[in-house]
Amino acid sequence: MLTLAIQKIGRLSEKTIHLLNECGIVFDSGGQAKLRATGKNFPLQVLFLRDDDIPEYVADHIADAGIIGENIYRETGRNLVLSEKLGFAKCRLSIAVPKNKTFESVADLNGLKIATSYPNILSKYLQEHQVSAIIHKVNGSVEVTPSIGLADAILDIVGTGSTLLSNGLREVEVIMHSEAVLVSDSDLSTEKSTILEQLLFRIRSVKKAERFKYILLNAPSESVEIISSILPGMKSPTVMPLATEGWCSIHSVIQEDDFWQVIERLKKAGAEGILVIPIEKMIL
Repeated sequence: MLTLAIQKIGRLSEKTIHLLNECGIVFDSGGQAKLRATGKNFPLQVLFLRDDDIPEYVADHIADAGIIGENIYRETGRNLVLSEKLGFAKCRLSIAVPKNKTFESVADLNGLKIATSYPNILSKYLQEHQVSAIIHKVNGSVEVTPSIGLADAILDIVGTGSTLLSNGLREVEVIMHSEAVLVSDSDLSTEKSTILEQLLFRIRSVKKAERFKYILLNAPSESVEIISSILPGMKSPTVMPLATEGWCSIHSVIQEDDFWQVIERLKKAGAEGILVIPIEKMIL
């Protein structure tokens, strides 16, 4: 059995549980209430922990893998394997200063006091840019530190930027972009490595499906060739004759990012009755 540590509460926890459910993994009752759940149909045990504790549990071989923000993974510096980037819980780690403070380059941080919950990431960044600044480690409410005189600037997680704005700050430098990642123990047994690969196979199938849509349309038979050239498909579109003579039904898969551009071209080529359907899983 593979032991996976995930965040107990919060947006990352909700999205992680949703992902595991999409992977077809059903858990026993209790779950987060008892801080541990066991898969009924997959050899997986889930531990619900504070996100800051997850890297330590994996590094100490209590958990075999964990799902955390990449920012947490980078901050701890533990010897873990980054097995997969998961594409959700995206944010950025940025330096912000008071709105009325002049900032033209990273060099303007010289001599300043910077508050952050990520001292290791900040220290490395300052060293790389040959900047000398004082780092204040703060475990919460980093945004208020400039207004109470504790710091001249901050380094913190930024999503929409509304929290910075409400605290009289402006974002001036993005240090890194972060998203949820699956990290794992660098010394798993063969059995656990096999289970992890099975889990990653399911995760990749679910995540890939999110980027594609299944498309069905009707078209005149004489337009099949040009429409097929527009639709990339996984290999080539499926073409089936309709009961109405001279017409065909064409089925394919399309990337969501290309959807509207392709639809316009399909309509101009004679496509009608276009249906677009979500894909739950995609196995290549």
